[in-house]
Amino acid sequence: MSLNIQVTRTQHPKEKPDPNHLGFGDFFTDHMFVMNYTEGQGWHDPRIIPYAPISLEPAAMVFHYAQEMFEGMKAYKAPDGRVLLFRPDKNIARANNSNDRLCIPQIPEEDMLQAIKAIVAEDKDWIPEGKATSLYIRPFIIATDAHLGVRPSRTYQFYVILSPVGAYYKEGLNPVKIYVEDEYVRAVKGGMGHVKTGGNYAASIKAQMIAAERGYTQVLWLDGVHRRYIEEVGTMNVFFVIDDEVVTPALNGSILPGVTRDSAICMLKSWGIKVSERQIAIDELFEAAKEGRLREAFGTGTAAVISPIGELNWEGNIAPINGGAIGEISQKLYDNLTGIQLGLIPDTFGWTVEI
Repeated sequence: MSLNIQVTRTQHPKEKPDPNHLGFGDFFTDHMFVMNYTEGQGWHDPRIIPYAPISLEPAAMVFHYAQEMFEGMKAYKAPDGRVLLFRPDKNIARANNSNDRLCIPQIPEEDMLQAIKAIVAEDKDWIPEGKATSLYIRPFIIATDAHLGVRPSRTYQFYVILSPVGAYYKEGLNPVKIYVEDEYVRAVKGGMGHVKTGGNYAASIKAQMIAAERGYTQVLWLDGVHRRYIEEVGTMNVFFVIDDEVVTPALNGSILPGVTRDSAICMLKSWGIKVSERQIAIDELFEAAKEGRLREAFGTGTAAVISPIGELNWEGNIAPINGGAIGEISQKLYDNLTGIQLGLIPDTFGWTVEI
């Protein structure tokens, strides 16, 4: 281990929340990991300290030019007491890909993994053990130079905070209703769509609010050039079961390369199910629904794992999917992915990492 992490433990431990009423992202553990970057010195001063507000200059560049990245992953408590991470190498590689696009100094992969393991080990008593619960892990980096002017910052702070969570959507594993957005654009090729940065999500809020007002849980984004090709759901990659084939949009530079997306593809192929990564036009999808060939649809993501889709609305055209019920493939993926994550079934893929 290359990081010499200093630990300062809280003198005022918090009361842990009711595991049956966690929601998502509302509670935070006793500690956080922090590490600084200074140009010419590199990453330094790794430490675990009590969770507390961050003090920054009002001119800190993160506030004005949005130079920041974040990741999302989870820790799970297995029945035998082991604490497991799920494919952290994929999240760490994606974090450094985001850093590269945002001109943020990369963190050695082994150092980031060590930091994540250390903070999770420190607050492992916060990992909930109720149904559909886990400890959400949020690593992020912010630009901290006090400077008004567009350039890369020369100083940064890297944090890891933890949050005990329940189901991401209030529907849980019940199918959600999705509104197809054809006015606003989330991202385009050459932009930031393939990285984890707050600007992508800020750009999605307006459409998300409109969808919610119309009774829909999430937005399905179309490409920003033709407004025709499906890209992703607001917080998830998306899959469709058409006839006997599972289809998902190909990664094209404006779609986030999801870790759960990749895991689902690997798992489906291991079962002998045909999976195609390609362009999918929204009119093609609705035609398949009209002909009764759209059997299932589901989103994939760290937060929700698998989220079945029960209805699509595109320009007032409604496409009910599988009678509004979860489909066989969606259910099997959820059971197997969460089974591996929770240590309930053998991990034949070698995806879990024990802390």
